[in-house]
Amino acid sequence: MRAADLLPHVTAIAAEAGAMALKQWRGEFRQWQKGDATPICEVDLAVDAFLRARLTALLPAAGWLSEETADAPDRLARHRVWVVDPIDGTRDFVRGRDGWCVSVALVEGGRAVLGVLDAAARGEVWRAAAGEGAWLNDVRLHTGDRRELAGARIPADALPKADRLFTCVAKPNSIALRIAMVAADQADLVATLRWGAEWDVAAAALIAEQAGARVTDALGLPLHFNKPSPRAFGVLASAPGLHRAAVDHLAERAERGAAVV
Repeated sequence: MRAADLLPHVTAIAAEAGAMALKQWRGEFRQWQKGDATPICEVDLAVDAFLRARLTALLPAAGWLSEETADAPDRLARHRVWVVDPIDGTRDFVRGRDGWCVSVALVEGGRAVLGVLDAAARGEVWRAAAGEGAWLNDVRLHTGDRRELAGARIPADALPKADRLFTCVAKPNSIALRIAMVAADQADLVATLRWGAEWDVAAAALIAEQAGARVTDALGLPLHFNKPSPRAFGVLASAPGLHRAAVDHLAERAERGAAVV
């Protein structure tokens, strides 16, 4: 089945997962920290198990890569792989804030071909299939056409001195939702300068690209998914006219950061 044909089914499954998480949001649930000090809660695990069961039933031959599932090397032999973050933005979820979403991508041959973000607390469903455009609920998305870095909108709580040419806009904890903001022309630029996981960005990167944005790693190199080590150095999503200037602006810091594995 083509990605475009799968999209309604995946959107419905993600909506069920989002509704499951929403029932627990602002309620009582167990939470703890992983070894890297990032938060996790029992809702992450329940949503992960639900998504794995439903998505595997939809495409039994597809591999599986998720933040909350032990990695299995057999995914590397699969042409299609689900890349999932059951709750992207867990920090906002456990604090009762709405900046979280369920993130589901389907990867074929290393490229994302389907992406869904279900932000149930916001009433937002973001979705895209390769070659079919991107949508927020019933609105087709088009990224902005800004070409000047000075004044470009970036989701951030505060900016370091080197980045004070930018303008801060509201920042959800979910990196996927921040990338989606570029797709919806709610932000002009999103960049991270650290090693990150494929499940954080796979779905959102496709949504932004299908809306017309440029999306690469922080060094300006193409993103590839389902790698043996499922990481990339940062992400840079922007209006297309800003991308080269943004890569140049961040280059020195990105090169230093990428060297620290």
